Amino acid sequence: MTSLDNQTAFVTGANRGLGQEFVRQLLERGATKVYATARDASKIDTTDPRVVALELDVTDPESVRRAAAAASDVTVLINNAGITTGGALLTDDQSALRQEFETNFFAPLQVTSALADQIIENGNGVVLNVHSALSWISFGGTYEPTKAALWSATNGLRLALAPQGVQVVGLHVGYVDTDMTVGVDAPKSTPEEVVRAALDGVEAGAFEVLADEVSRQVKAGLSAPIEAMYPQLAAQPV
Repeated sequence: MTSLDNQTAFVTGANRGLGQEFVRQLLERGATKVYATARDASKIDTTDPRVVALELDVTDPESVRRAAAAASDVTVLINNAGITTGGALLTDDQSALRQEFETNFFAPLQVTSALADQIIENGNGVVLNVHSALSWISFGGTYEPTKAALWSATNGLRLALAPQGVQVVGLHVGYVDTDMTVGVDAPKSTPEEVVRAALDGVEAGAFEVLADEVSRQVKAGLSAPIEAMYPQLAAQPV
């Protein structure tokens, strides 16, 4: 079990949505310092003196190295930054897919790699990766493969870091009421609910947090025949 009291956290994509809420709730739980990062650090709320705004482009290795060097005392990493372009998989132009993989997959691996030694050395370490229920089910877009790949990578990071005393947590959730889901007509969780579930899971020693009923149902469905997950396939000719 890991208390978040007196921890030093590092949150990517902290200028809005889930990232901003992670900063707020980490402070509520007694974090002594939170490095709140964004491409434009001026958008970070630093009213609380425990918040340190850092400029970070998670897709730029040099930017990642600079931010990691400035956060030598970090113990908790929240890989939250993510994008969706709404791109299609079947297309000659794969730029949207590559852009999403850079942010949603390669970036959290890069940030974790840059901070891993510090997190291990400082002790009581945690890495939390923000996934999605779409790690396990697809609507045919470019976003889902990036989250599926990150889920697999998180499992690998967990195996690598557990012997070093670092708890690696995967957070899964359906739609969350943030800027990313504006225009989505579906039930949504609030950022407050999702972050609370995530941090409760961290403090309980969990390796995976299913933050809503959607994520729980989708994961449970993985053991069913593929047609149960994708009923439209049953009507397709083979």
